[in-house]
Amino acid sequence: MHIMEGFLPLQWAVFWWVLALPCLAFGVIQLKRILAADREALPLLGVTGGFIFILSSLKLPSVTGSCSHPTGTGLSSVCFGPWVTSVICAIVLLFQSLFLAHGGLSVLGANIISMGVVGPLAGWAIYRSLRGTGVNMYFTVFLACAIADLCTYIVTSLELALAYPAEVGGVTSSFVMFVGIFAITQVPLAIVEGIVLALVFKYIVQLKPEILVRLKVFPEAKIRAAAGDA
Repeated sequence: MHIMEGFLPLQWAVFWWVLALPCLAFGVIQLKRILAADREALPLLGVTGGFIFILSSLKLPSVTGSCSHPTGTGLSSVCFGPWVTSVICAIVLLFQSLFLAHGGLSVLGANIISMGVVGPLAGWAIYRSLRGTGVNMYFTVFLACAIADLCTYIVTSLELALAYPAEVGGVTSSFVMFVGIFAITQVPLAIVEGIVLALVFKYIVQLKPEILVRLKVFPEAKIRAAAGDA
């Protein structure tokens, strides 16, 4: 998912930076509000950020010749929303670009948009649409995390296609090619990521249900019932 340093033409690198900056600014404002209202949310913020860093640092070779990795953003989106998640992702991606040779500074805006904005937004939309329904809470988290992962790679494919349209078929043909390359390994990887983060969420419910209640992640009755069943 990390587009490497210098891979995007300058105009596209600048374009994605311009889109990313307002998202980060809004995310910082929301993050300050959350921490001002409840400082005890800070450990949970650290946990969700830790999973983003660890999972997105795992570069797994793909049979198609590219590399894939989980993103870990779905759990943060469920707990804190997509905009706060964009800030966490920006910090993670900056660190990875400077010290792990994942991505780069010029393409940081593009990587933030795919992994830190659109992916989390998609996962959050799934979560919000199912939050108040009768759908199992852990299955909701699973879907949110898996969809956030998949949408990250769809957006990355679009970013690459826009920068490098095919000679025949243009952007559409290039997009289909990039999606096909990623999909072979990313679909099963997204499923595994969804399962892992749903289990992590279950552990949080068992350990600190009161934080999830205060953050209104799910209706209190659902959280209390799940914590009581543990």
